[in-house]
Amino acid sequence: MKQLKVLVFSASFGNGHLRAAEAVIEGIRIQEPSAKIIHLDFGDFLNKTINTMIKNIYGEIINHIPKLWGRFYYKTSMVQPQSVSQRFLNKLGRNEFLKYIRELEPDFIVCTYPTVSSVLAQLRYEKLLQVPVITVITDYTLHSHWVHPSVDLYIVACSEVRDSLLAWGIESSRINVTGIPVSLKFEEKIEREDILAELGLKLDRPTFLVMGGSYGVLKSANRICKKLADSSVPVQAIIVCGKNKNLYHSLNAVISQARNPIKRLNYVHNVEELMTASDLIITKAGGLTVSEALTKQLPLIIYKPIPGQEEENAHYVQKIGAGIVAETEAELGRLINYFLRNPEEVEKMRRKAVGALPGHSTERAVEGMFRLVNRRRLG
Repeated sequence: MKQLKVLVFSASFGNGHLRAAEAVIEGIRIQEPSAKIIHLDFGDFLNKTINTMIKNIYGEIINHIPKLWGRFYYKTSMVQPQSVSQRFLNKLGRNEFLKYIRELEPDFIVCTYPTVSSVLAQLRYEKLLQVPVITVITDYTLHSHWVHPSVDLYIVACSEVRDSLLAWGIESSRINVTGIPVSLKFEEKIEREDILAELGLKLDRPTFLVMGGSYGVLKSANRICKKLADSSVPVQAIIVCGKNKNLYHSLNAVISQARNPIKRLNYVHNVEELMTASDLIITKAGGLTVSEALTKQLPLIIYKPIPGQEEENAHYVQKIGAGIVAETEAELGRLINYFLRNPEEVEKMRRKAVGALPGHSTERAVEGMFRLVNRRRLG
Protein backbone atom coordinates (compact mmCIF):
# COMPACT_ATOMS: atom_id res chain seq x y z
CA MET A 1 0.00 0.00 0.00
CA LYS A 2 1.20 3.50 -0.83
CA GLN A 3 2.68 5.40 2.13
CA LEU A 4 0.29 8.03 3.46
CA LYS A 5 1.62 11.58 3.11
CA VAL A 6 0.14 14.40 5.18
CA LEU A 7 1.03 18.09 5.10
CA VAL A 8 0.19 20.10 8.23
CA PHE A 9 0.26 23.90 8.36
CA SER A 10 0.18 25.90 11.58
CA ALA A 11 1.51 29.35 12.50
CA SER A 12 3.50 30.86 15.35
CA PHE A 13 0.97 33.60 16.11
CA GLY A 14 0.31 32.39 19.64
CA ASN A 15 0.92 28.82 20.75
CA GLY A 16 -2.56 27.38 20.19
CA HIS A 17 -2.32 26.83 16.43
CA LEU A 18 0.92 24.93 16.94
CA ARG A 19 -0.45 22.76 19.78
CA ALA A 20 -3.53 21.83 17.76
CA ALA A 21 -1.31 20.82 14.83
CA GLU A 22 0.90 18.72 17.09
CA ALA A 23 -2.16 16.98 18.53
CA VAL A 24 -3.41 16.11 15.03
CA ILE A 25 0.03 14.75 14.10
CA GLU A 26 0.04 12.66 17.26
CA GLY A 27 -3.38 11.24 16.37
CA ILE A 28 -2.41 10.47 12.76
CA ARG A 29 0.72 8.62 13.89
CA ILE A 30 -1.39 6.37 16.11
CA GLN A 31 -3.82 5.59 13.27
CA GLU A 32 -1.09 5.27 10.61
CA PRO A 33 2.38 4.78 12.18
CA SER A 34 4.14 4.67 8.80
CA ALA A 35 2.67 7.97 7.58
CA LYS A 36 5.03 10.65 6.34
CA ILE A 37 3.96 13.89 8.03
CA ILE A 38 5.45 17.28 7.21
CA HIS A 39 4.62 20.11 9.63
CA LEU A 40 5.30 23.64 8.39
CA ASP A 41 4.85 27.17 9.70
CA PHE A 42 2.71 29.28 7.37
CA GLY A 43 5.14 32.15 7.90
CA ASP A 44 7.93 30.16 6.24
CA PHE A 45 6.23 30.81 2.92
CA LEU A 46 6.17 34.55 3.44
CA ASN A 47 8.97 37.07 3.26
CA LYS A 48 10.92 36.47 6.50
CA THR A 49 11.20 40.17 7.31
CA ILE A 50 7.48 40.74 6.78
CA ASN A 51 6.60 37.63 8.80
CA THR A 52 8.76 38.73 11.74
CA MET A 53 7.32 42.24 11.58
CA ILE A 54 3.72 40.94 11.59
CA LYS A 55 4.40 38.67 14.58
CA ASN A 56 6.06 41.47 16.53
CA ILE A 57 3.23 43.90 15.82
CA TYR A 58 0.66 41.26 16.80
CA GLY A 59 2.49 40.58 20.07
CA GLU A 60 2.76 44.25 20.93
CA ILE A 61 -0.94 44.87 20.27
CA ILE A 62 -2.06 41.82 22.26
CA ASN A 63 0.16 42.68 25.23
CA HIS A 64 -0.17 46.48 25.34
CA ILE A 65 -3.29 47.61 23.48
CA PRO A 66 -5.61 44.58 23.39
CA LYS A 67 -8.72 46.73 22.83
CA LEU A 68 -7.30 47.71 19.46
CA TRP A 69 -7.06 44.03 18.54
CA GLY A 70 -10.66 43.56 19.69
CA ARG A 71 -11.89 46.39 17.48
CA PHE A 72 -10.06 44.93 14.50
CA TYR A 73 -11.34 41.41 15.24
CA TYR A 74 -15.00 42.38 15.49
CA LYS A 75 -14.86 44.84 12.58
CA THR A 76 -13.54 42.08 10.28
CA SER A 77 -15.62 39.24 11.73
CA MET A 78 -18.24 39.33 8.96
CA VAL A 79 -16.01 40.04 5.96
CA GLN A 80 -17.23 38.02 2.97
CA PRO A 81 -14.91 35.33 1.50
CA GLN A 82 -14.90 37.17 -1.86
CA SER A 83 -14.25 40.64 -0.41
CA VAL A 84 -11.30 42.69 -1.67
CA SER A 85 -9.37 42.23 1.58
CA GLN A 86 -9.96 38.49 1.69
CA ARG A 87 -9.02 38.06 -1.98
CA PHE A 88 -5.75 39.86 -1.18
CA LEU A 89 -5.02 37.52 1.74
CA ASN A 90 -5.89 34.50 -0.40
CA LYS A 91 -2.97 35.38 -2.68
CA LEU A 92 -0.32 35.31 0.05
CA GLY A 93 2.36 32.79 -0.92
CA ARG A 94 -0.01 30.91 -3.23
CA ASN A 95 2.58 30.18 -5.94
CA GLU A 96 5.06 28.89 -3.37
CA PHE A 97 2.36 26.76 -1.74
CA LEU A 98 1.25 25.31 -5.06
CA LYS A 99 4.78 24.47 -6.18
CA TYR A 100 5.63 22.81 -2.85
CA ILE A 101 2.40 20.79 -2.68
CA ARG A 102 2.70 19.54 -6.25
CA GLU A 103 6.23 18.33 -5.55
CA LEU A 104 5.25 16.64 -2.27
CA GLU A 105 1.94 15.12 -3.49
CA PRO A 106 0.33 14.72 -0.04
CA ASP A 107 -2.89 12.75 0.41
CA PHE A 108 -4.43 15.60 2.41
CA ILE A 109 -3.54 18.91 4.04
CA VAL A 110 -4.47 19.99 7.57
CA CYS A 111 -4.53 23.70 8.48
CA THR A 112 -4.81 25.07 12.01
CA TYR A 113 -4.38 28.70 10.93
CA PRO A 114 -7.07 30.54 8.96
CA THR A 115 -4.96 32.47 6.42
CA VAL A 116 -3.25 29.40 5.00
CA SER A 117 -6.57 27.53 5.00
CA SER A 118 -8.18 30.25 2.87
CA VAL A 119 -5.21 30.44 0.48
CA LEU A 120 -5.34 26.69 -0.15
CA ALA A 121 -9.15 26.60 -0.31
CA GLN A 122 -9.05 29.32 -2.96
CA LEU A 123 -6.65 27.17 -4.97
CA ARG A 124 -9.14 24.32 -4.58
CA TYR A 125 -11.94 26.62 -5.77
CA GLU A 126 -9.92 27.53 -8.86
CA LYS A 127 -9.20 23.81 -9.44
CA LEU A 128 -5.46 24.44 -9.29
CA LEU A 129 -5.09 22.20 -6.24
CA GLN A 130 -6.44 18.64 -6.18
CA VAL A 131 -5.47 17.76 -2.61
CA PRO A 132 -8.26 17.97 0.02
CA VAL A 133 -7.92 20.75 2.60
CA ILE A 134 -9.00 20.10 6.19
CA THR A 135 -9.32 23.07 8.54
CA VAL A 136 -9.17 22.84 12.34
CA ILE A 137 -10.81 25.91 13.92
CA THR A 138 -8.94 26.55 17.16
CA ASP A 139 -11.52 28.63 19.03
CA TYR A 140 -15.07 28.31 20.37
CA THR A 141 -16.27 31.00 18.03
CA LEU A 142 -16.13 31.64 14.29
CA HIS A 143 -14.44 34.54 12.55
CA SER A 144 -15.12 35.01 8.85
CA HIS A 145 -11.43 34.61 8.11
CA TRP A 146 -11.87 30.86 8.65
CA VAL A 147 -14.72 30.59 6.14
CA HIS A 148 -14.24 29.41 2.57
CA PRO A 149 -16.73 27.30 0.59
CA SER A 150 -13.96 25.08 -0.84
CA VAL A 151 -12.60 23.77 2.46
CA ASP A 152 -13.24 20.02 2.24
CA LEU A 153 -13.71 19.39 5.97
CA TYR A 154 -13.98 21.56 9.08
CA ILE A 155 -13.01 20.20 12.51
CA VAL A 156 -14.78 22.35 15.12
CA ALA A 157 -15.01 22.73 18.89
CA CYS A 158 -18.73 22.83 19.50
CA SER A 159 -22.21 23.03 18.01
CA GLU A 160 -22.12 26.84 18.15
CA VAL A 161 -19.22 26.93 15.66
CA ARG A 162 -20.98 24.37 13.48
CA ASP A 163 -24.14 26.50 13.44
CA SER A 164 -22.13 29.58 12.47
CA LEU A 165 -20.56 27.69 9.56
CA LEU A 166 -24.00 26.51 8.46
CA ALA A 167 -25.18 30.14 8.51
CA TRP A 168 -22.29 30.97 6.16
CA GLY A 169 -23.56 28.30 3.75
CA ILE A 170 -21.10 25.50 4.55
CA GLU A 171 -22.74 22.08 4.07
CA SER A 172 -23.26 20.07 7.26
CA SER A 173 -21.48 17.09 5.65
CA ARG A 174 -18.28 19.16 5.67
CA ILE A 175 -18.40 19.88 9.42
CA ASN A 176 -17.28 17.52 12.20
CA VAL A 177 -17.97 18.56 15.80
CA THR A 178 -15.19 16.74 17.64
CA GLY A 179 -13.79 19.31 20.06
CA ILE A 180 -10.50 21.07 19.38
CA PRO A 181 -7.75 18.43 19.09
CA VAL A 182 -5.56 18.29 22.20
CA SER A 183 -2.55 16.13 22.97
CA LEU A 184 -3.52 12.60 23.90
CA LYS A 185 -1.70 13.14 27.22
CA PHE A 186 -4.78 15.05 28.39
CA GLU A 187 -6.95 11.95 27.91
CA GLU A 188 -4.74 9.71 30.05
CA LYS A 189 -5.64 8.93 33.63
CA ILE A 190 -3.02 10.24 36.05
CA GLU A 191 -2.99 9.76 39.82
CA ARG A 192 -3.45 13.16 41.45
CA GLU A 193 -1.75 12.03 44.65
CA ASP A 194 1.44 11.16 42.79
CA ILE A 195 1.63 14.55 41.05
CA LEU A 196 1.03 16.49 44.27
CA ALA A 197 3.72 14.45 46.00
CA GLU A 198 6.21 15.19 43.20
CA LEU A 199 5.44 18.90 43.55
CA GLY A 200 5.82 18.81 47.32
CA LEU A 201 2.18 19.82 47.83
CA LYS A 202 -0.52 18.45 50.14
CA LEU A 203 -3.47 16.28 49.20
CA ASP A 204 -5.87 17.80 51.75
CA ARG A 205 -5.71 21.42 50.45
CA PRO A 206 -7.42 22.99 47.45
CA THR A 207 -4.92 23.59 44.66
CA PHE A 208 -5.19 26.59 42.33
CA LEU A 209 -3.20 26.65 39.10
CA VAL A 210 -2.20 30.05 37.68
CA MET A 211 -1.18 30.09 34.00
CA GLY A 212 -0.65 32.97 31.60
CA GLY A 213 0.48 31.34 28.36
CA SER A 214 3.95 30.42 27.14
CA TYR A 215 5.26 33.94 27.81
CA GLY A 216 3.60 34.33 31.20
CA VAL A 217 1.54 37.31 30.10
CA LEU A 218 -1.33 36.92 32.56
CA LYS A 219 -1.67 40.42 33.96
CA SER A 220 -1.30 40.85 37.73
CA ALA A 221 0.10 37.32 38.15
CA ASN A 222 2.33 38.48 40.99
CA ARG A 223 -0.60 39.97 42.91
CA ILE A 224 -2.79 36.94 42.18
CA CYS A 225 -0.15 34.73 43.78
CA LYS A 226 0.06 37.10 46.75
CA LYS A 227 -3.71 36.79 47.32
CA LEU A 228 -3.36 33.02 47.37
CA ALA A 229 -0.20 33.13 49.48
CA ASP A 230 -1.87 35.34 52.11
CA SER A 231 -5.31 33.68 52.14
CA SER A 232 -6.73 32.96 55.59
CA VAL A 233 -8.44 29.92 54.07
CA PRO A 234 -5.84 27.17 53.53
CA VAL A 235 -4.91 26.81 49.86
CA GLN A 236 -1.87 25.97 47.75
CA ALA A 237 -0.98 27.34 44.33
CA ILE A 238 1.04 26.39 41.27
CA ILE A 239 2.18 29.33 39.13
CA VAL A 240 3.54 28.68 35.64
CA CYS A 241 5.65 31.66 34.61
CA GLY A 242 6.40 30.40 31.10
CA LYS A 243 9.30 32.29 29.54
CA ASN A 244 8.70 35.39 31.66
CA LYS A 245 11.87 35.57 33.76
CA ASN A 246 10.83 38.87 35.33
CA LEU A 247 7.64 37.30 36.68
CA TYR A 248 9.55 34.29 38.00
CA HIS A 249 12.03 36.40 39.95
CA SER A 250 9.39 38.88 41.14
CA LEU A 251 7.80 36.06 43.13
CA ASN A 252 10.81 35.65 45.44
CA ALA A 253 9.37 37.91 48.14
CA VAL A 254 5.84 36.50 47.79
CA ILE A 255 7.06 32.93 48.25
CA SER A 256 9.43 33.69 51.12
CA GLN A 257 6.66 35.40 53.13
CA ALA A 258 3.78 33.11 52.08
CA ARG A 259 1.34 31.71 54.61
CA ASN A 260 0.29 29.09 52.03
CA PRO A 261 2.53 26.98 49.74
CA ILE A 262 3.33 28.42 46.30
CA LYS A 263 5.01 26.19 43.70
CA ARG A 264 6.71 28.31 41.04
CA LEU A 265 7.63 26.87 37.61
CA ASN A 266 9.17 28.16 34.39
CA TYR A 267 8.10 26.89 30.95
CA VAL A 268 6.71 23.37 31.41
CA HIS A 269 5.92 20.34 29.26
CA ASN A 270 3.60 18.61 31.75
CA VAL A 271 0.55 20.87 31.80
CA GLU A 272 -1.68 17.78 31.83
CA GLU A 273 -0.12 16.75 35.16
CA LEU A 274 -0.48 20.21 36.67
CA MET A 275 -4.14 20.32 35.59
CA THR A 276 -4.70 16.88 37.11
CA ALA A 277 -3.27 18.10 40.42
CA SER A 278 -5.45 21.23 40.49
CA ASP A 279 -8.99 22.03 41.57
CA LEU A 280 -9.29 25.29 39.62
CA ILE A 281 -7.25 27.21 37.04
CA ILE A 282 -6.84 30.98 36.72
CA THR A 283 -5.83 31.63 33.14
CA LYS A 284 -6.21 33.30 29.77
CA ALA A 285 -8.81 32.05 27.30
CA GLY A 286 -6.87 30.63 24.39
CA GLY A 287 -8.86 27.95 22.61
CA LEU A 288 -6.31 25.22 23.33
CA THR A 289 -5.92 26.12 27.01
CA VAL A 290 -9.70 26.06 27.42
CA SER A 291 -9.93 22.70 25.62
CA GLU A 292 -7.15 21.17 27.69
CA ALA A 293 -8.78 22.33 30.93
CA LEU A 294 -12.20 21.03 29.89
CA THR A 295 -10.66 17.72 28.83
CA LYS A 296 -9.15 17.46 32.32
CA GLN A 297 -12.54 18.49 33.80
CA LEU A 298 -10.89 21.49 35.44
CA PRO A 299 -13.04 24.58 36.23
CA LEU A 300 -11.71 27.92 35.02
CA ILE A 301 -11.52 31.51 36.20
CA ILE A 302 -10.69 33.45 33.05
CA TYR A 303 -9.04 36.74 33.93
CA LYS A 304 -9.31 39.77 31.65
CA PRO A 305 -9.76 37.88 28.37
CA ILE A 306 -8.27 39.67 25.38
CA PRO A 307 -11.07 41.23 23.28
CA GLY A 308 -11.77 39.10 20.23
CA GLN A 309 -11.53 35.33 20.07
CA GLU A 310 -10.35 34.97 23.69
CA GLU A 311 -13.31 37.01 24.89
CA GLU A 312 -15.65 34.77 22.88
CA ASN A 313 -13.97 31.63 24.25
CA ALA A 314 -14.47 33.00 27.77
CA HIS A 315 -18.16 33.67 27.08
CA TYR A 316 -18.55 30.07 25.91
CA VAL A 317 -16.96 28.68 29.09
CA GLN A 318 -19.19 30.85 31.24
CA LYS A 319 -22.30 29.94 29.23
CA ILE A 320 -21.80 26.21 29.72
CA GLY A 321 -21.16 26.74 33.44
CA ALA A 322 -17.62 25.31 33.48
CA GLY A 323 -16.00 28.57 34.50
CA ILE A 324 -16.42 32.25 35.19
CA VAL A 325 -14.91 35.49 33.87
CA ALA A 326 -13.20 38.10 36.06
CA GLU A 327 -12.86 41.44 34.28
CA THR A 328 -11.03 43.27 37.08
CA GLU A 329 -8.47 42.44 39.72
CA ALA A 330 -10.96 43.26 42.47
CA GLU A 331 -13.50 40.89 40.91
CA LEU A 332 -10.86 38.18 40.68
CA GLY A 333 -10.00 38.63 44.36
CA ARG A 334 -13.67 38.24 45.32
CA LEU A 335 -13.99 35.09 43.21
CA ILE A 336 -10.88 33.54 44.75
CA ASN A 337 -12.25 34.17 48.24
CA TYR A 338 -15.70 32.92 47.26
CA PHE A 339 -14.48 29.65 45.78
CA LEU A 340 -12.13 28.99 48.69
CA ARG A 341 -15.03 29.40 51.12
CA ASN A 342 -17.52 27.54 48.91
CA PRO A 343 -15.74 24.50 47.42
CA GLU A 344 -19.09 23.01 46.46
CA GLU A 345 -19.39 25.76 43.82
CA VAL A 346 -16.09 24.64 42.29
CA GLU A 347 -17.46 21.10 42.22
CA LYS A 348 -20.57 22.33 40.36
CA MET A 349 -18.36 23.87 37.69
CA ARG A 350 -16.32 20.69 37.51
CA ARG A 351 -19.47 18.67 36.80
CA LYS A 352 -20.37 21.12 34.01
CA ALA A 353 -16.87 20.68 32.57
CA VAL A 354 -17.37 16.90 32.53
CA GLY A 355 -20.31 17.26 30.15
CA ALA A 356 -18.82 20.04 28.01
CA LEU A 357 -16.80 17.97 25.54
CA PRO A 358 -17.55 14.68 23.81
CA GLY A 359 -14.05 13.43 24.70
CA HIS A 360 -11.26 11.94 22.58
CA SER A 361 -11.29 15.02 20.38
CA THR A 362 -8.07 14.20 18.53
CA GLU A 363 -9.08 10.62 17.85
CA ARG A 364 -12.47 11.73 16.54
CA ALA A 365 -10.93 14.48 14.40
CA VAL A 366 -8.41 12.12 12.80
CA GLU A 367 -11.11 9.54 12.14
CA GLY A 368 -13.05 12.20 10.23
CA MET A 369 -9.95 13.07 8.19
CA PHE A 370 -9.36 9.43 7.27
CA ARG A 371 -13.02 8.95 6.29
CA LEU A 372 -12.71 11.89 3.90
CA VAL A 373 -9.53 10.53 2.32
CA ASN A 374 -10.91 6.99 2.04
CA ARG A 375 -14.05 8.27 0.33
CA ARG A 376 -11.89 10.09 -2.20
CA ARG A 377 -9.79 6.97 -2.81
CA LEU A 378 -12.88 4.84 -3.36
CA GLY A 379 -14.63 7.54 -5.38
